[in-house]
Amino acid sequence: MTGTDVRKETEDSGPGGYAAARLRLLTEGARSGPPRRTALAELTDDWLAGLFGAAAAGARGVSLVAVGGYGRGELSPRSDLDLVLLHDGSDPGAVAALADRLWYPVWDLGLSLDHSVRTPAEARRTAGEDLKVHLGLLDARHLAGDPALSAGLRTTALADWRNQAPKRLPELQELCAERAARQGELQYLLEPDLKEARGGLRDATALRAVAASWLADAPREGLADARRSLLDVRDALHLATGRATDRLALQEQDQVAAELGLLDADTLLRQVYEAARVIAYASDVTWREVGRVLRSRTVRPRLRAMLSGGKPVTERSPLAEGVVEQDGEVVLARAARPERDPVLPLRAAAAAAQAGLPLSLHAVRRMAATARPLPTPWPAEAREQLVTLLGSGRPTVEVWEALEAEGLISRLLPDWERVRCRPQRNAVHVWTVDRHLIETAVRASELTRRVGRPDLLLVAALLHDIGKGWPGDHSVAGEIIAKDVAARIGFDRSDVAVLSLLVRHHLLLIETATRRDLDDPATVRSVAEAVGTQSTLELLHALTEADALATGPAAWSSWRGSLVADLVRRVSAVLAGNAPDEPEPAAPTAEQERLAIEAYRTGGPVLALCAQTEPVTDEEPSGDPEPLGVELRIAVPDQPGVLPAVAGVLAVHRLTVRTAELRAVRLPDDVDDEGAVLLLNWRVAAEYGSLPQAARLRTDLVRALDGTLDIAGRLAERDAAYPRRRGWTAPPPRVTVAPAASHHATVIEVRAQDAPGLLHRIGMALEKAGVRVRSMHVSTLGSNAVDAFYVTTGAGTPLPTQDAASLAGVLEETLRG
Repeated sequence: MTGTDVRKETEDSGPGGYAAARLRLLTEGARSGPPRRTALAELTDDWLAGLFGAAAAGARGVSLVAVGGYGRGELSPRSDLDLVLLHDGSDPGAVAALADRLWYPVWDLGLSLDHSVRTPAEARRTAGEDLKVHLGLLDARHLAGDPALSAGLRTTALADWRNQAPKRLPELQELCAERAARQGELQYLLEPDLKEARGGLRDATALRAVAASWLADAPREGLADARRSLLDVRDALHLATGRATDRLALQEQDQVAAELGLLDADTLLRQVYEAARVIAYASDVTWREVGRVLRSRTVRPRLRAMLSGGKPVTERSPLAEGVVEQDGEVVLARAARPERDPVLPLRAAAAAAQAGLPLSLHAVRRMAATARPLPTPWPAEAREQLVTLLGSGRPTVEVWEALEAEGLISRLLPDWERVRCRPQRNAVHVWTVDRHLIETAVRASELTRRVGRPDLLLVAALLHDIGKGWPGDHSVAGEIIAKDVAARIGFDRSDVAVLSLLVRHHLLLIETATRRDLDDPATVRSVAEAVGTQSTLELLHALTEADALATGPAAWSSWRGSLVADLVRRVSAVLAGNAPDEPEPAAPTAEQERLAIEAYRTGGPVLALCAQTEPVTDEEPSGDPEPLGVELRIAVPDQPGVLPAVAGVLAVHRLTVRTAELRAVRLPDDVDDEGAVLLLNWRVAAEYGSLPQAARLRTDLVRALDGTLDIAGRLAERDAAYPRRRGWTAPPPRVTVAPAASHHATVIEVRAQDAPGLLHRIGMALEKAGVRVRSMHVSTLGSNAVDAFYVTTGAGTPLPTQDAASLAGVLEETLRG
């Protein structure tokens, strides 16, 4: 259908014809993107012009104006129509009647309408009071009626904007900053708002407003394409959902990707992140330029006064060879020759990060255009400058982003391209893979005093997840890549071996500390064998902490840190040759022994609820203790069914299990030299409301153990009363047997979506299988449960290999059901 055909159908058929033509335009597959948005705007223009012509009947002094996105001619399938009915004020009654004849047909078709009726003076006054109104008027476009009236409004709005720019632009910058703080950064969010998040369509519109002020302008390269890409995604989102939404929810991403002809949801998110990154970087550069221009306007009179006294004013301060500071930015010296100095990009970046200053856009682009590639292996200065850049703390992020925006990072580290803008579909991670690597380096820079080779720590931080751009285990793939990169940037053979080992085992300490029994000698020896030396252990400890801190708040706490530190202490002793092969099991504390004796004498469970906080560590001498919720300590005479009973009672009382440990202890000889009691030490928190009283928990636990409390039935009733909401589909659970993890028991690992009653279901399955749980280590990372169960036969020996595999399969099937 041509534009002429659309206009003819619209004119012939009125609102019904417009609706049919609009539907046809949105459903035909041949046209999408900018052509469809333009065609939809033209179709809507013609329809509204027809409505205006029929309703106005030749009236003068009135016009219909499109503003905002519609004014720019960008109509997505469910976009609002932003309209201003402009009039000269001569006949307000007639204008009110005209407005009704315009707005009601729009509403009758179910279209969203943002409308106002104003005189030019009223529009100007409102714009002066409301920044958002003024922004909309910058894109004012005449639709129908008196064109001189529309042109006058647009001219006045633009003139006021330019005259008021020194006041208005700081307001706009503050508005953008507030929105970014509220909505987050588009380039990292798993469910981003395409319009409101930082780097989204609102920021792109703000950059147009800055350009319209004539005070500064945004970098143009790639900006139009980025904006167009986000608009295309929003179009597909509107068509997929049938709603006027800008939030790219998880459950819609596959459908939106298909609508755009993309491979999958990850490809879609990478496209969104790439566009957002371009807009966010352009915003940073533009607002710096706005600040520089506004400062210069206030500083120049003082400079002239100083110059009149004959004293020279220093404008450029040397920072490094070929690098100077000017106007609060790092620029290239006049004598710098990037085409002859391949180390200059790294030297300039390191100098900028060390000084806490941004790299100027001109400098980065000049280096990207002219700098020669580094030789292989890199010269020592290049490697040292990279380490300096990585060790500069928080300023590293902005400098790295500037290099990345112009392609310099991928040129220095070609493997970087595979992790660039790669999403991580894990609630624990708050960053994309590439930003997580830089965040890890930032965190590692705070720990360099703890290690003998800070250069290896910083480079390992940069590379530890580099394998996530390849299929398979990212630690295995990353080890291969790290060897190649380390050799290419000039490390010797022994350093290359250490770096590749750190990347291969960067999860070893945290996984072992939280999922393994540290009292089992096999656990500690296996880590010692993997690490090899004290210096490597020292590096791996710091890397583990930096990695966890850079992942997100759910990945690290003082409690996890203490577990890792305990493991490191034990491994260090083994590496020093001081650890006994078979240490005695840790003796119960006085409190645990008291509970155990009481449980034995009463023949039933004894429990205590104790509010916990994590102590402030030596590294963090100030601040409040970290709240942990409540520690639940339980002692129960050794008997079947304890684990599912306790877990079930907690689920019934809506208590979330954060961590859990279970172990059997022998009673003191003077009490009973044969008796054993199970000790459970769990950290729990109420889903909402207050915690139940210990007496209620104990009563229900007694009933659960004797079979009179129907836990499964209670949980089923609750699930039926609160049906699950539609949302993201979690990956299926996975149950595996950890090979050679212990000489005394079989270790079953469970990874699943955390949910009420999960631990109860696992306990029931283990109980039905006839195995005994010797100990367990439960941890929750965001919405993910990662649990390890040390199980034995009834005789207290590890399960045969075939039985262990069968148990893992049964447990996995149970959790899938």
